[in-house]
Amino acid sequence: MLRFFSNIPIFRRLFIAFAVVAAIPSIVIILLGNFYLTSLNSHGQAVQTSFDAQSIASNQLINLQRMNALLQTRQDQVTASLSGVIKDPALFASGALIGSDIEGRQTDFGQVLTEYKNNYTLATSDNMSNVRNILMSDITNGSIITDQQTALNNVTTKQWPAYSALQKQVLNQLQTSDDAIRQQGKVFTPAEVNQIFANNYATLFKANLAFTDLKNSWQHVVDDAVSMGKAVTAIGAAETQPILISTTIAAFFIILMVLATGFVVNLTITQPLRQLASMTRRIAKGDTSARARTTGHDEIYLVATSMNNMLDNIVRLIQETQAQRDNLQAQVEKLVSEVSGVGEGDLRVQAEVTADALGVLADSFNYMVEELGSLVVRVKTVAHEVESSTTAIFDRLTQLVETGDIQLNQISNATVEVEHMADSSHQVADRAEVLYNVARDARQSAQGGREAVQQAVEGMGRIHENVQETSTKVQTLGERSREINNIVEVISGIAHQTNRLALDAAIQAAMAGENGKGFGAVAADIRRLAERAKDQASMIGRIVRGVREEIGAVAVSMQDTERETS
Repeated sequence: MLRFFSNIPIFRRLFIAFAVVAAIPSIVIILLGNFYLTSLNSHGQAVQTSFDAQSIASNQLINLQRMNALLQTRQDQVTASLSGVIKDPALFASGALIGSDIEGRQTDFGQVLTEYKNNYTLATSDNMSNVRNILMSDITNGSIITDQQTALNNVTTKQWPAYSALQKQVLNQLQTSDDAIRQQGKVFTPAEVNQIFANNYATLFKANLAFTDLKNSWQHVVDDAVSMGKAVTAIGAAETQPILISTTIAAFFIILMVLATGFVVNLTITQPLRQLASMTRRIAKGDTSARARTTGHDEIYLVATSMNNMLDNIVRLIQETQAQRDNLQAQVEKLVSEVSGVGEGDLRVQAEVTADALGVLADSFNYMVEELGSLVVRVKTVAHEVESSTTAIFDRLTQLVETGDIQLNQISNATVEVEHMADSSHQVADRAEVLYNVARDARQSAQGGREAVQQAVEGMGRIHENVQETSTKVQTLGERSREINNIVEVISGIAHQTNRLALDAAIQAAMAGENGKGFGAVAADIRRLAERAKDQASMIGRIVRGVREEIGAVAVSMQDTERETS
């Protein structure tokens, strides 16, 4: 059953749970409301029945009292007629009306008594079942049923038949006397009147005694009806106890359903979520072996499966990162050991070219070293040629200077000789010849200087060509050095990212506490190796920048030489 609930999506599961929790109380409330309405209806019927019984009993008590009063009035009317003092015909007519009224009330009371006994007897009548149940629910009201039963039995079986018979007897006696007076016109003597009155009064007295017993018994019936009405009107245990019991049962059933729903929700939703939370705490402590149990096919199952896959990928990435870190560290150490001789001036160093990212750096570095070696050789050659040409030019210029000095001395001497030309023409002729010879030598020397200058110009042209070629190579080396610098920046970026990954891993290990020390040590090793790789890349970058600066200086020198020789 729980597996079936686990396969239901969480939203549908919670919707069903909330629907059940909402529907059960609604059904219970409807049932309680129906029961309460039924109770109110039954109580209302009981109250109405008790009021009817009380009204009928009270009216019949009044009827009995009026009946007995009319009987007494009939007795007084007949007695007055017997004396012969009153001759009013209306008196005889009223006597007949009184007799008819008494007979009508007698018949009415008899019928009502039979109906009351059949419909309002608490002990036996079906019409009084609701009232009977209410009275029987309270032990203090149990006497009402027996008192009513006793009183009704006395009235119906003894007192009313006795009183009814005596009443008829009195009416018959009074009617006989009244008929004698009206039909025969007889006038009775006082002795006869007293005798008739004594006979009638004796029967009337018996009727009054029977009426007293009947009235007292019927008064009990009226009192029982009043007590019954009070008991029914009051809200007692008969009304409250079933409602309390039903409410208690309904509340217990609702609590049971809520607990069952909560139990199912706890087993299928809360408990798996607590397991996922516990697994995340273990992961935060560095336990990458933690895995969530996957049961059912709901959203929690999808989350648990995704977290398990994520943990598998994290473990795989950590292993791959460690392997890449070890491989990168080994390659960086090897490359640094191979190129460390360049900083000492050994351009014969050759780095091993591999198929990975550092292979491109090693290839570019080898190319840079080769070009740098060729550049150094060409620079040395050009410098040697420049030195030779400069030496030759210097020698020629020295000769020209010496020749010029000689010519100046000779000219000075010639000037002196010219000043003394007036002294001796012979000496002038001799000096003129000497000057001619000197001029010829100067001409020859000037011709040789021109040839030397021509050779120097040609040497300068060759130097200019070599300088241009060297400048082109230097620019190529500068571009190669920039490529090497870019590769070094890529390696520095990789080292920086590895350092950040190691730092994040160290933070996670620190958050994990004691359980993450092993993972923290691995993260610290990764961080140190990343920093070392970054330092080695920085060293390579400094070497490359030094080479670029030297290449730049050579390029500037070549450009200066090119400008001077152009």
